[in-house]
Amino acid sequence: MIEISVKRLPLEAVVIHFAGDSGDGVQVAGTQFTQSCATLGNDVRTFPDFPAEIRAPAGTLPGVSGFQLSFSQHHIHTAGDRYDVLVAMNPAALKVTVKNLIPGGILIIDEDKFTPKDFKKAGITENPLESTELDEFRVIRLPMTSLTLKALETINISKSAARKCKNMFALGVVYWLYDRPFEATKEWIKERFKEQADVIEANIVALRTGYHYAITTELFAEHYTVAAAQLPKGEYRQITGNQALAWGCVASAHQSKQDLLVCGYPITPASDILHTLAKYAHFGIKTFQAEDEIAAMGAAIGAAYGGKLALTTTSGPGMDLKAEAMGLAVMTELPLVIVDVQRAGPSTGMPTKVEQSDLLTAMYGRHGECPIPILAASSPSDCFYRVIEAFRLAIKYMTPVILLSDAYLANSAEPWKIPHTDELPEFSPEYAVQSEDFLPYRRNETLSRPWAIPGTPGLAHRIGGLEKEHETGNISYDAANHQKMVNLRAAKIQGIENDLPPLEILGDKEGDVLVIGWGSTYGAIRTVVEQLQQQSCKISAVHLRYLFPFQKELGDTLKKFKQVLVVELNTGQLCQLLRARFLVDAKGINKVAGKPFGVRELREKIMPYLEKP
Repeated sequence: MIEISVKRLPLEAVVIHFAGDSGDGVQVAGTQFTQSCATLGNDVRTFPDFPAEIRAPAGTLPGVSGFQLSFSQHHIHTAGDRYDVLVAMNPAALKVTVKNLIPGGILIIDEDKFTPKDFKKAGITENPLESTELDEFRVIRLPMTSLTLKALETINISKSAARKCKNMFALGVVYWLYDRPFEATKEWIKERFKEQADVIEANIVALRTGYHYAITTELFAEHYTVAAAQLPKGEYRQITGNQALAWGCVASAHQSKQDLLVCGYPITPASDILHTLAKYAHFGIKTFQAEDEIAAMGAAIGAAYGGKLALTTTSGPGMDLKAEAMGLAVMTELPLVIVDVQRAGPSTGMPTKVEQSDLLTAMYGRHGECPIPILAASSPSDCFYRVIEAFRLAIKYMTPVILLSDAYLANSAEPWKIPHTDELPEFSPEYAVQSEDFLPYRRNETLSRPWAIPGTPGLAHRIGGLEKEHETGNISYDAANHQKMVNLRAAKIQGIENDLPPLEILGDKEGDVLVIGWGSTYGAIRTVVEQLQQQSCKISAVHLRYLFPFQKELGDTLKKFKQVLVVELNTGQLCQLLRARFLVDAKGINKVAGKPFGVRELREKIMPYLEKP
């Protein structure tokens, strides 16, 4: 086949959004395009956006599924704001997403789906292809469904199965548009459908047909290329937050030379962690799907009591159910990690949408004086390192530790430089040994009690939830003893601040504005702050990975700036904690829309504080 000559133009960065029904395969198309960009050395960030409604009616607005990616020849921190290219598989997808397509952007649509029936499902009264509504875009109308069916008519699969291949047709078009190879996708198809030869052939034919259709029909006056990014040397792979967290658990087991029991109950968006870890039994990982959240927490406590690494995974509703047993873990001072992949609430809320609304639950969501250290991951790859740090602190200080992730981190992806095990901390547990003078609550220099394995001669002790007598661990109702034990548990957790790394400040250590963030707001905050710094604005940023206790330098740092802005995907939870703890007039920049902050959006909210005299 002869390729028609078109201009090939270099670009620095591109944002693409695939949108359609859940059954249109947009997540697969987006993931495969992401892998091709990563293979070519681009820096890549992704944002999968799943419908909150399970099995929403096809063609309706609640059923729209999206996958956004940004790929670049320089280092980036977000999946982008507005799209350069939008691939819309139906009118509902167009209606939901077109507002974010840049003027002059490329709009690729499946015109076979633009019918009166589909307009009605999407609540559209006028065909947008026959109005002036889309005049500001470069509209590429493709009969994707019919072209796919025609290309596959000689293959022995049903029409229903053939229609499902149209995502590969669309992917082929975009592969050509951005000069991406599709050999890796072909190999993925062969592996994914290795028992279904006809399905393999159909998907590869659809992919190749889309690629060559873009060439031969002169759909575009030019196509584009994005050069590889100059990333630090090393071996990379694309990784989501949930994958990184799971692999961090494997690394924790390896570094501590201990088996790990992972206890969970299926809950969106945390379930993938349990699913992933179930594959690694050969690394000493044991997984337990409990009958409910309470049982999962109880099993984790049991594993810690037995001297093993223990982790339980959940989301916001599960944190509510685990709360009482968390108190038992605090009372018995046993090391385990509780991962909360936050989602929009309250109640069932929007299970697939992002929110950072569990911080105060993590701080105070238990009865009694019940302190638990809290860590928060800042990016998909940071999930790997945060869970290792959570295990390190749990073991050293004999305490449960809460690690906060969220739906955005869980599902989005970025390149991850694979570390060598020599670069990771070692934290082998030190178990109590047989002793005639053993006291289960005698404390060391960190105020931690000994980790006594049941069955070890001479190490018998009480493990229930009633208050313990200082040192002996016997049940005690004495008022003075209770005061002492409450103070000791609090002092132990507060003492963790002495074991934390120095506070990292992006920019000057004093100035007009300090932007504080935590969790998945990292990418947007860093991008905006660096942009404003390049314009000579006196603005700095601090991103907190330790939320309780805070790093020692935080209080003094806050007081060196005229304005302190706290960016959160909630109504101001960290802001409340900072105001109360450090008595600073912190102001919140908040969002609870189920979506992360966009760079332009955040910049607009920050600018008024810079413009004040």
